[in-house]
Amino acid sequence: MNTVTRPRILVVGAGFAGVECVRRLERKLTSDEADVTLVTPFSYQLYLPLLPQVASGVLTPQSIAVSLRRSKKYRTRIIPGGAIGVDLKSKVCVIRTITDDDVNERYDCLVLAPGSVTRTFDIPGLTEHAFGLKTLAEAAYIRDHVISQLDLADASDDPAERAARLQFVVVGGGYAGTETAACLQRLTHAAVQRYPRLDPNLIRWHLIDIAPKLMPELGDKLGRSAQEILRRRGIDVSLGVSIDKAGAEEVTFTDGRVVPTHTLIWTAGVVASPLIATLGAETVRGRLAVTSEMTVPGHDGVFALGDAAAVPDKAKAEENAVCPPTAQHAMRQGRRVADNVIATLRGEPLLPYVHRDLGLVVDLGGKDAVSKPLGIELRGVPAQVVARGYHWSALRTNVAKTRVMTNWLLNAVAGDDFVRTGFQSRKPARLKDFEYTDNYLTPEQVRARAEGGDAASS
Repeated sequence: MNTVTRPRILVVGAGFAGVECVRRLERKLTSDEADVTLVTPFSYQLYLPLLPQVASGVLTPQSIAVSLRRSKKYRTRIIPGGAIGVDLKSKVCVIRTITDDDVNERYDCLVLAPGSVTRTFDIPGLTEHAFGLKTLAEAAYIRDHVISQLDLADASDDPAERAARLQFVVVGGGYAGTETAACLQRLTHAAVQRYPRLDPNLIRWHLIDIAPKLMPELGDKLGRSAQEILRRRGIDVSLGVSIDKAGAEEVTFTDGRVVPTHTLIWTAGVVASPLIATLGAETVRGRLAVTSEMTVPGHDGVFALGDAAAVPDKAKAEENAVCPPTAQHAMRQGRRVADNVIATLRGEPLLPYVHRDLGLVVDLGGKDAVSKPLGIELRGVPAQVVARGYHWSALRTNVAKTRVMTNWLLNAVAGDDFVRTGFQSRKPARLKDFEYTDNYLTPEQVRARAEGGDAASS
């Protein structure tokens, strides 16, 4: 068969869901059955759960960025860019490449796994002054920023400036926020020993969340255990509290407190990629509505999964339950979608997605962790062994596993040198600068571009 007649499979997103889908398609489809194209701005899969350890310097950025091109058998075509609109009627995906060129990519079968972006609210100053933690660049930038605050505080003779630079605020009491506060507090606690002019008691970490409990998915006992660990380390945990407004040098909490700080890290949840809004299809709380086979109703050959899709959770008894946006579900959904794409091409029946949650792990750094594998509550070293063992085994390549294990061992034995890599030499960057959420087209713009002819089409 020639390339003109082969079906064109387009996969959007190289997160857990998209990469697992592509890998399975490559293994189970012959080269004559279909052409596979992947849309992603970076040719690596990012292991998101370990980002807090990159921000704190326990792991190097490269260790959790798993190359998509490492396999010599890799035959998927990669378009370096991001999907900014989809016209389901015309079967056209509009892609903005990393050189800011917009191209039309036509498909016969579409797999939507664009993931999620940081959820923000209409809080004055938030996007201008807060950092997020969704990308590798953000993690590396935050590490540089935190160390620079120590450097600047050490060099300052102004007590007010010194106190402000040594206060840090993390918003979000979920896994990402809790692990970020815990890991970065360990970073500053270890670093301050290299700054003899700084009073360790001036370093203050604040973890706040509007919810009444910390990580409620863990249950009351483990949630309280995690909270106690944080407080024992000196982290101020405030629940039922959020941000009222954010400035360059202070943050105002909803309970009226004003905290002088140059560091606001926002990890208060995620929402589906803005790409979903360009489809004009039905959504469930912002996520694309799909069947249990992960097909988009009314659109043949279109599948959606991962954080951007409301995949029915058939393993739960309650009605209308959807799968949470976790790596555990995304990886397994990717494999099932690949099987269903192949079944579609071969005229075979599709299979529903069913997976029972295996549990949760929270790494708080050092010997501290809380984990709930298969419903068993663990704390301390046993929980840490389970948490790191789970993350290590979930890494896709032996090279990545070796790098991560080596980093863990080196950090445990030799500690950190607290070196900044130079991100701070450029202009300041905040949450709004990393996720490019203003790139997406409106449904009308997508339709106009799709119907504008084949001049820009692939």
